[in-house]
Amino acid sequence: MSAAPFHAGERSVQARIGSRERMAEIGPRVIRDAMPEQHGTFFAQLPFVVVGSVDGQGQPWASVLAAPAGFAHAPDARHLRVDALPTAHDPLHGGLRQGASLGLLGIEPHTRRRNRMNGVVEALDAEGFEVAVQQSFGNCPRYIAPRASALLQDVVAVPPPVEGFDDAARALISRADTFFIATAHPQAGTSCEASHGVDVSHRGGPAGFVRIGADGALTVPDFAGNRFFNTLGNLMLNRRAGLLFIDFDTGDLLHLAVSGTVVWDGPEVAAIEGAERLMQLRVERAVRRPGALPLRWQPPGAVAG
Repeated sequence: MSAAPFHAGERSVQARIGSRERMAEIGPRVIRDAMPEQHGTFFAQLPFVVVGSVDGQGQPWASVLAAPAGFAHAPDARHLRVDALPTAHDPLHGGLRQGASLGLLGIEPHTRRRNRMNGVVEALDAEGFEVAVQQSFGNCPRYIAPRASALLQDVVAVPPPVEGFDDAARALISRADTFFIATAHPQAGTSCEASHGVDVSHRGGPAGFVRIGADGALTVPDFAGNRFFNTLGNLMLNRRAGLLFIDFDTGDLLHLAVSGTVVWDGPEVAAIEGAERLMQLRVERAVRRPGALPLRWQPPGAVAG
C-alpha cells in the first residue's frame, strides 16, 4: 500500500506492547488496497459474510448476511459484490447506504480460514451492494472453533426481534465460544484515508470465555493475535462498538451496542489463562433476533481435522 496502513490509535497500541516498528515494516506488505485472487475466490465459496457498519447516530453494529455460495463475489480485484440485503430489523439496515464505510469478514469455520476487507459502498440497488476495497488482508486461524454449516432449504417464519438484555441474551453469551466485534474510526465515512474506516473481527475462546458481571458488563480476554490491533486501535479513538453472537443451533442472532475500555494489566488480566489484556464492554442496547440466520451448524467436535 502507498498509504500508511495503520491509524494513530492502532499505532499507539502497537507502541504500548512493543511491536510498532515491526508492524510498520510488515503492515504495508500484507495489508493491500486490492484483493488478491485467492481472497476473491474465497469470498465466492462462502454461504455467509459478517458485516460491520455504523448507523446514523455513529453506533457501530456487527451483522451477518447469508445466501447460497457465490452471493459474495469479486468482479475485479478492487470490488466485492454482495447479492443480499439486510431485513428491516437488521441493524445493518440503518448503516447500508451509498458512500458508507463497511468492514467485511469472510470466515469459513470448518477450515478455519478468514479474510478481512474494509471499504466503502460504491453501489447499492434492489439486489445488493458493491464495496470498493480500501484494505484487504488475511488472518491466522487461531481461536476459530471448526464447525460446518448448512443453509436451510425452506423459508422459515422469523419471529419479531426482542429488545433488552434479557435472560435469553445472557444465556447465549454464557455458552458462546465465538462472537464478532465491529469498531470504527471516528472519521469513518467522512475521511478518504484507507485506515479510517469500519472494521469487523472474530473473537473466540473456550465456551464461556465472555464473562458477564453482576452489573451486566462483559469482560473479554484479548489473546495473542496478529499484532495489528485494528479493534483495540479503534477503541482507543472511539469507545463505541457492536457485538454479534450467533446461536449455531437455532440461528438466533444477538446484536449488542456497547461502550468499551481496555484493561492492560493487573490481577484481572493475570487471572485468565492466556489473556494479554481485557476488553470491558458496557451494554447500551441489545437486540435479539430469533431464528434470523438461515444457517445451522454441526457441533465443533463433528468436524474432522
